Amino acid sequence: MPDDLAPSTVNDKAMLRAILGEPTETVRHKEMPKLDPHCRRFIELSPILFIGSAGEDGKGDVTPRGDPPGFVHILDDRTLLIPERLGNKRGDTLNNVLAHPNVGMIFMIPGVDETLRVNGRASIVDDPALLAPMALNGKTPKLAIRIDITDAFIHCGRALKRARLWDPKSAIDRKSFASMAQMAHDQRRQDTPVAELEAFFADFYATLY
Repeated sequence: MPDDLAPSTVNDKAMLRAILGEPTETVRHKEMPKLDPHCRRFIELSPILFIGSAGEDGKGDVTPRGDPPGFVHILDDRTLLIPERLGNKRGDTLNNVLAHPNVGMIFMIPGVDETLRVNGRASIVDDPALLAPMALNGKTPKLAIRIDITDAFIHCGRALKRARLWDPKSAIDRKSFASMAQMAHDQRRQDTPVAELEAFFADFYATLY
């Protein structure tokens, strides 16, 4: 692209602040170094979180973790434990934690527009005494991610309100988007019939623990 057509970029904090403006003092200092009762209650009610991490090469990644509400164990106001359930064994987040322990998380509660953000340092634990209380359907996780919290705060609900995420009218007709089997076929398994992949994923999703 010719230089005169290249898009303008924001490349320093002063330029960013000139466009973005300054946050209020309340917003600037809303992080807390540990969980308060509202944060604890949010985690107790949350059935899903998204955890952001970075690999050895610096590449960023975000993965979901979901289970019945309360699946994230609160060891104390500064420590969380997230079970590592049955998955595809890639272990993206686990490998990233070994390289760079700093992680960021967003917790969500269906029907609530606000989210909870928690940042901290992660480590991988395999202590049977810690894992045993996290058993579900008779299956105890082999590993868990421990989070030593550095800060936590409630994030306003503007993004979810704009997305109308919890509005039933926002739900798409599932048939209007390709199934997992169809996508797997088109992207990497063109030698396998879609029907065969549909059967595979039906079995895969039927075994959650």
